[in-house]
Amino acid sequence: MQVGVLALQGSVREHLDSLKRCGVNAVEVRTAEQLNSVSGLIIPGGESTTVAKLLRLYGLMDLLRERGRSGFPIFGTCTGMILLAREIEGIDRPHLGLMDITVRRNAYGRQVDSFETGVVVEGVPDPDRPIPAVFIRAPLVTRVGEGVEILASVGSQPVMVRQGNLLAASFHPELTTDTRVHRFFIEELIEPYTG
Repeated sequence: MQVGVLALQGSVREHLDSLKRCGVNAVEVRTAEQLNSVSGLIIPGGESTTVAKLLRLYGLMDLLRERGRSGFPIFGTCTGMILLAREIEGIDRPHLGLMDITVRRNAYGRQVDSFETGVVVEGVPDPDRPIPAVFIRAPLVTRVGEGVEILASVGSQPVMVRQGNLLAASFHPELTTDTRVHRFFIEELIEPYTG
């Protein structure tokens, strides 16, 4: 199995390391050929407007949208969640627009307001043990559509959601040594897709 990490900006190396610790072949994705060679893709944190521009520049936006609609597993963290969202507050049109959620960018504050907390994620191994979740200028989910499952929350706010082949988290699981979120993506989304 080969899992890709979109390597245009953000915490690419950290996601690659997490995937390798899960025992899968992890590769950087920058081209359509590379995207077509992987069984699933992680869109890491970064700056959403910049990543969206680079996706268009590299000719990946339409291909990624098409693949996502056809069942290809995609996991978006922070910026990746924003790119996956069907609606972004204050922006006229979404980027990929694949997941039936509405998000508010940078809702958890500026860089200096970053924090870490434990979250309980439904469906991961040892679910009663909280996963360390790092929030850095994270998006807030303000609306969840009918087909979207909330897997984790902080207080009353959803911070990890799933809709079929799509997974999104407000936080950065790759910035910790806990690989349970990455294992969930592999075992629950990619393995059923690849058969």
